[in-house]
Amino acid sequence: MAKQLYYEDVEVGSEITPLKKIATTRMLVQYAGASGDFNPLHYEEDFAKSLGVGKPIVHGLLKRAWLVNLMTDWIGEKGGLKKLSCRYRGMDYPRKMKTFDEPHDGDTWWCKGKVTKKFVQGDENLVECEIWVENDKGEKNTTGSALTALPSKAK
Repeated sequence: MAKQLYYEDVEVGSEITPLKKIATTRMLVQYAGASGDFNPLHYEEDFAKSLGVGKPIVHGLLKRAWLVNLMTDWIGEKGGLKKLSCRYRGMDYPRKMKTFDEPHDGDTWWCKGKVTKKFVQGDENLVECEIWVENDKGEKNTTGSALTALPSKAK
């Protein structure tokens, strides 16, 4: 986790520190076990082909979890994530495994964002952000927004 972020540290237009993610077929199986989402679309190539998708796709909720990770890392321990929403606008395909621990070359995803608004409401210092997951081609296949509460240096 990064050092503590304070309300005074951000301005509209400030970029959120990007977070690198690599999805592998192994990760998708692990996520299926943790989340209970055993839809074969996420790990079975023949099933994905039968649906016309071509190959297994990364869970949408896994990409949402990446965005939560992006925000909580950025705001620090004293910050609070008040709200987060996202939309799935395209499919992402995991890397296959070369060995038990090493994936083949392939896409790397970057979770990114920027501050769109900051304001005080009651006793909270709030920051709204535009957030997204971007693939190697620069496509934003998962987009969303987040609302955070940040501590003030003055308190």
